[in-house]
Amino acid sequence: MAHVLYIDDDAGIRRLVARALERRGHRVTTAADGVAGVAAAAAEPFDLVAVDHYMPGIDGLETLARLNALPDAPPVVYVTGSEESRVAVAALRAGAADYVVKSVGDDFFDLLDATFAQVIRRSETAREKTRAEADLRASNARLEALLAEVNHRVANSLQIVSAMVRMQASGLTDEAARAALEDTQARITAIAQVHRRLYTGDDVESVDMQEYLAALIAELSATWSSADRPRDLHLAAEPLRLPTDRAVSLGVIVTELVSNACKYAYPAGAGEVRIVLTRDGDARFRLSVEDDGIGIVDAAPQGTGVGTRLIRAMAQSLDSVVEYDPAHRGTRAVLAAGLA
Repeated sequence: MAHVLYIDDDAGIRRLVARALERRGHRVTTAADGVAGVAAAAAEPFDLVAVDHYMPGIDGLETLARLNALPDAPPVVYVTGSEESRVAVAALRAGAADYVVKSVGDDFFDLLDATFAQVIRRSETAREKTRAEADLRASNARLEALLAEVNHRVANSLQIVSAMVRMQASGLTDEAARAALEDTQARITAIAQVHRRLYTGDDVESVDMQEYLAALIAELSATWSSADRPRDLHLAAEPLRLPTDRAVSLGVIVTELVSNACKYAYPAGAGEVRIVLTRDGDARFRLSVEDDGIGIVDAAPQGTGVGTRLIRAMAQSLDSVVEYDPAHRGTRAVLAAGLA
């Protein structure tokens, strides 16, 4: 049963409408003019309000405007004369949910009843949609907060693991074993940096590669540059975002390429390594890591070969390959891949 407010200055019409709608199952309250109707709607909730156009004081359009300004405004059905299509259109544009042409007899009351039922159904559907969207936003906010917390904890855990590996490496006398652990520590750092970017940013689905690579290169510089073997790492990265899994793959590739350059490019001493990330059209990016060192002197990988296999695997996850520029005087590794 709907609770309906009917506003009309004609006392006879009000009585007839109230009697007819109550027979059809509605609970009806009436008001003699717009001011009284707005006051009634402000005092208690109604499922629907019907407003006649011609009334003394404020007319139906002004009454409609005041009703729509109420908190939790009920839907309004506008009542007009048979020759007043212009008025009906104006009412719909002003926010009326529907309109009914006034006539004499039960046809008018049947039309009112049918229109009220349609409007109430639409109003309930709209409210349900609003509630569902609000629930979905709240759920998304909770999930994003949870995911950020997970990334925070993962980053902290990886940082602890990285510190433990570094401590273990520093206590070794075997150069090969220490080098292997240092490589492992750098790889852990690359992944930890992704999670750190995720929990400190608003977007938990993608990574700002400019910020991520800047932090990663700073870590690599601290790892591979020393007084006796200074390494000057230069980053030039355009602002672009990558999905998290692609950011991890690219981070590992950068870590391996930079580490290789720092270890092998300049056996005689100091050297520079340049990392450049640019857009390659609207949907792709291009990464290059280059040095001016001795170049690739042997086709066989130096060290254990794990880094080479990692680079190949990470590039495959990006649907790409790392290619080496034979014309460059040192070593230049290039990868081109899609943003998504």
